[in-house]
Amino acid sequence: MDSIAPNWKKLSAERQKAYKRLLETAPKNKLLKLIPDLHEQAFEKINCLDCAACCKNYSPRFKTTDIKRLSKLLGMKESQFIEQYLRLDQDGDYVTKSSPCPFLGSDNACSVYEDRPSDCARFPYTDEDVLFKRIPLTLKNSSFCPAVFFVLENLYLKLK
Repeated sequence: MDSIAPNWKKLSAERQKAYKRLLETAPKNKLLKLIPDLHEQAFEKINCLDCAACCKNYSPRFKTTDIKRLSKLLGMKESQFIEQYLRLDQDGDYVTKSSPCPFLGSDNACSVYEDRPSDCARFPYTDEDVLFKRIPLTLKNSSFCPAVFFVLENLYLKLK
């Protein structure tokens, strides 16, 4: 991650207003053209297994299909899976009861990776329009995910 910028968290915090303004005002078609390449570049520099901040501090939403798939994988009834691992958040979504994620190993690898929730598979959303459709989420993600920071910082530098 140091190959991005050793002080990326500080820089991200300082640029939150600029990133917000960029995401609110930049032409969406231009953003959509730039983000696939920036996403690829980010993951050429960043190995999620070095960080796992998302799994250590936040929970994805577990949709019904995720719960069905994971409970089957683990040989549990859906109700048992929910009782053991999940709770309802303020938005009425199922999220993990605890942090870090109960499926995160000591090596930062996910024990249910092939069957992980769709939110996990899509995270950090840097290759899709969620980046500018859910600006508060993007800004929050940029504070702990170096890939989101990398994409936003490079959009900022290209479009300022």
